[in-house]
Parts: sequence; C-alpha cells; structure tokens
Amino acid sequence: MRAVSDEGRIGLRANLRHIGALARRNVLQIKQDPESMFDVLLMPIVFTLLFVFVFGGAVAGKGNQSEYVSYLVPGLMAMMGLNVSMAVGSGINEDFQKGVMDRFRTMPIARSSVLIAKIVVEVGRMMVAFAILLIVGFVLGMEIETSPLQVLAAIGLSLLFGASLMWIFILIGLSVKTAQAVQGIGFLVLMPLQFGSSIFTPPSTMPGWLQNFTDYNPLSNLADTARALFIGGPLAHDLWMTVAWALVITAVTAPLAVSKFRRKT
Repeated sequence: MRAVSDEGRIGLRANLRHIGALARRNVLQIKQDPESMFDVLLMPIVFTLLFVFVFGGAVAGKGNQSEYVSYLVPGLMAMMGLNVSMAVGSGINEDFQKGVMDRFRTMPIARSSVLIAKIVVEVGRMMVAFAILLIVGFVLGMEIETSPLQVLAAIGLSLLFGASLMWIFILIGLSVKTAQAVQGIGFLVLMPLQFGSSIFTPPSTMPGWLQNFTDYNPLSNLADTARALFIGGPLAHDLWMTVAWALVITAVTAPLAVSKFRRKT
C-alpha cells in the first residue's frame, strides 16, 4: 500500500482508530515484557523512601518526617512525569534502530498517530506511578487538607505537563543516533531542573541566584501547584504558569517531532 504523505487526507475518526490500534500494540509489548514496568512500579517507592528518610529530618526537623512527606509527594509527581517522559525518547529511538518505525511509515496512517499512541500508553504508565506514589505517601503519613477533586486536578495537571515533556524527548530520540545518547542528554536536563526546583526543599533555603532560577523552572510551578491542591495555599499564578508551559512546549515541539519523524531515514 502506498504511504500517505499528507495527514490532511485522513479523517479524525480514522486517525483515532489508528491511534487506538497502535496504543494496543504498545500495551501488548508491555504485556510481553513486564520488566518494562519496573521503573514506574519501583521508582515512586525508592525515591519517596530515600528522600523522606535522608532529607526529611533536615528539612522538617528530626522526628517530623511525616510533615515532609506532605511537602514532598506533590513535588515528586513532577519528577515522576519527567523521568517517565525520558523513557519515551529512548523507546522511539530503539524502535527506529529495529526498523519498526520504517514499517509504520510505509502504512497509510497519519504520522502523528504513531507518536500520539506512544504518548497515550506512557501517560497510562505515568498514572500507575502516581497511584503508587500516593499509596506510599499515605503509608508514610501524608495528609490531604483539601478535597478529592483538587487531588484529581493535581494528578490531571501533572499528566498534562508530563505529556508535553514527552514531545521534547521524542524529538531528542529522533535526533540522536542511540538510546544511550537520549539517556545522557536526558540526565543533563533532569539534574538541574529537578534539584534546582521546589520539589525537594523550599527555595527560601537556596542562594539568591538559585532562587531566581527556581522561579522560572516549570517543575517548580508544577510542584507548587500540586502542593497547593493537596494541602492548600496560593494557587493561581503557578497553575496558569504550569498550563502555559505545557501548551507552549507542546505547540513548539510536537510539530517539530512529527516533521522529524516524517523525514528521518
């Protein structure tokens, strides 16, 4: 069959059907390789226990780790999204190395459907990570001081932002030669964004120049928004900043990723 070069020829219903079929293919891959779920199953447990018992006493005072849990867990939702997003870029790169993507590009399907299906499945994996993170948080004494709807809003916003980050890593995965290169670039991005944010500690304890960086760090905006939706506090500014970051990142990187996917050899 002749490949379709113009996505405009494919209707919305057909596009959604293609996304669904490709998403099922990705889910079946996970079913055949359950070890690929280890990161989202273990990462929330390991990171929560590590940071609570290493940093909790220093931040909240010895014996007050439960207070730190309530501060940390909403922030870790931003961190989970960033780590899961990096895996998308590695997966796309590996699929190209195996020739899987070359076959998809010969099929009469929208090019974006291949990438969107990947994101849909990874958002599902992210939801699993969030569920485990919340369970661990409750076990360690986390308290919700708002309403269930606000908690769901925090989860939804974290998923939206995480999905936008996936487009960045898809673009990186399509631009470099190996999955190891994707991971290397990812860690260079991850480290300053994660630790130069309000995820783990309040910015007020940081040097002035680093506080300025955290003010413009989208992970800080997301962490502070989720924290406000969990335990209360100022919300509007960080909420709109997070939504704006997600929309701008998607608007800029999604077309670039689809174009790169179409042209990649």
